[in-house]
Amino acid sequence: MPVSSGDFAGIVRQQQGMVFSIALHFLRDRQAAEEIAQDVFLHLHQHLDSLKSPEHVVFWLRKVTTHRCIDFVRRRKWSQVSLDDVPELPAATVAGDPLLQRKLQQLVASLPETARAVVILRYQEDLTPTEIAEVLTMPVATVKSHLQRSLAMLREKVVRVIGDARV
Repeated sequence: MPVSSGDFAGIVRQQQGMVFSIALHFLRDRQAAEEIAQDVFLHLHQHLDSLKSPEHVVFWLRKVTTHRCIDFVRRRKWSQVSLDDVPELPAATVAGDPLLQRKLQQLVASLPETARAVVILRYQEDLTPTEIAEVLTMPVATVKSHLQRSLAMLREKVVRVIGDARV
């Protein structure tokens, strides 16, 4: 049974945090993340009748949000920005070293778009490689390869920036 357009307000209330969080972690720009979230929900409203279940809605929202973020970054044609100029995420504090947390967020933000999307979906959204493959429409082996290379790049950057402390 398809999801009805009457469910739209409830879906927005339930899923706006997830959509905004993915966009904010990916783009590291609150205003751009808000625009992406609005665009994603507008697109959802137009396509709601084609979605089959609440699980399909969540999957669809993750997929569309990730792809919109990648497209946004490609269109924006970022100039080289120093990591010191990147705004800090207003994320909830987690027990641990806040400076290390901030530096790790900056290092993740410096990854190429697809690698960044894979890392965010894996470690922020806690998706499995199979689920990430579905969201990004790529083979599972490619997702695993991106994860492996991304983690290797992050390790290398951590050693360069922070030192050879095992993180």
